[in-house]
Amino acid sequence: MKFQELKNKQRQIRSGFSENLALRVHRALSWLDKSEQCADDKDSQFVFLWIAFNAAYAQDTECLQHTETKAFSLFVSKLVELDKDNKLYNLLWSEFTSSVRVLLDNKFVYQPFWDFHNGKISETEWKERFSKAKASANYALANKHTEQLITIVLQRMYTLRNQIVHGGATWNSSANRTQIRDSVTFLSQLVPFIIDIMMDSSDQIWGSANYPVVIG
Repeated sequence: MKFQELKNKQRQIRSGFSENLALRVHRALSWLDKSEQCADDKDSQFVFLWIAFNAAYAQDTECLQHTETKAFSLFVSKLVELDKDNKLYNLLWSEFTSSVRVLLDNKFVYQPFWDFHNGKISETEWKERFSKAKASANYALANKHTEQLITIVLQRMYTLRNQIVHGGATWNSSANRTQIRDSVTFLSQLVPFIIDIMMDSSDQIWGSANYPVVIG
């Protein structure tokens, strides 16, 4: 799904949206649109896709009560419950042999790897965690635990997001091209599905968005 298809749908049904849902969808679509305009700049595309994801899920109360990874885990769980057509599971299945598996096998987007290099844990500890995490992801896919697997993948991308946003990477660096490429491949499909599921579930309570529109 692409921005224009989703935007056309939004225009047709947005009169039935709550104020909070309307704001979330509007913001998420705006960043998705921008991401599609940056196909020749994968770093920018990744950042804009992540902002679109943030715009969809972030809630003021949840950000206060949970870590960010916990917050999007709860959000993904709700989406999977509402995903009657199994769009999210089918996405994981179709991408598992390519972008998803590559991300899960990539130590450079696994935070404990960096914790080891920063002297916080031992080499043995990060390797044991890495092995267990990959086994957990394989189990989640085999048993159709969609929310668990998506959360694991997003946690990997969150490490990459932190590297870029906090200046821990160089723009267009050859060192992180693989993880950037695979993250963009996955997010460019995941984010439109998220927005679509939210629009199809306008009867749900999505909570107050961060930074409401304030005039004056």
